[in-house]
Amino acid sequence: MSEETGAAAPLLFQPLTIRGMTLPNRIVISPMATYSAEEGMASDWHFAHLARFALGGAGLIVVEATGVTREGRITNGCTGLWHDGQIAPFKRITDFIRSQGSFSGIQIAHGGRKASAQRPWHGNGPLGQDDVDARGDEIWQAVSPSADAFSDGWPEPEALSLEDLDELIEAWAAAARRSLDAGFDVLEVHSAHGYLLHSFLSPLGNGRTDDYGGS
Repeated sequence: MSEETGAAAPLLFQPLTIRGMTLPNRIVISPMATYSAEEGMASDWHFAHLARFALGGAGLIVVEATGVTREGRITNGCTGLWHDGQIAPFKRITDFIRSQGSFSGIQIAHGGRKASAQRPWHGNGPLGQDDVDARGDEIWQAVSPSADAFSDGWPEPEALSLEDLDELIEAWAAAARRSLDAGFDVLEVHSAHGYLLHSFLSPLGNGRTDDYGGS
């Protein structure tokens, strides 16, 4: 209640409890792809980008799509949690967010057949030799439920074997564990935009006939 008016605070600014977490308000900063990491490592740039939202009082701040494997990055500039060395830079960020009374989340992802792509300001298409020559970008083999390219002009992805899928399941689990070690309060699994998990849900990307396909 406002001491001056006796009116309740607008709902947006009221606390929200989800399981054991009570957000100070209902302002949530959505994950924003910035494509500004090197080898998946969060940097001072990411600290400054995310810390300002905590300084502004947002209740929950969610970090951008973060690769569960190196090959799962969308671009060369995506953040990652595929090895333990990537934990500490994120922990620095989550510690600061917590010190300001806010909570932090992270979105873990795999680019699937849309991986090995240009940063948006370089074209947002598949990486090519021009990107290697101009910026030293690395091109890698994309993977997908089926060996069907995302669109005209995109390279054919490699169809995942059952053994590959077993390894990827563990990679997702390992990234989730690292997110806990990094101090995140919320974990979001990216299953949209035609990336790997999303492509399993559509006949446009999934022509498998095993347990990972069908109707």
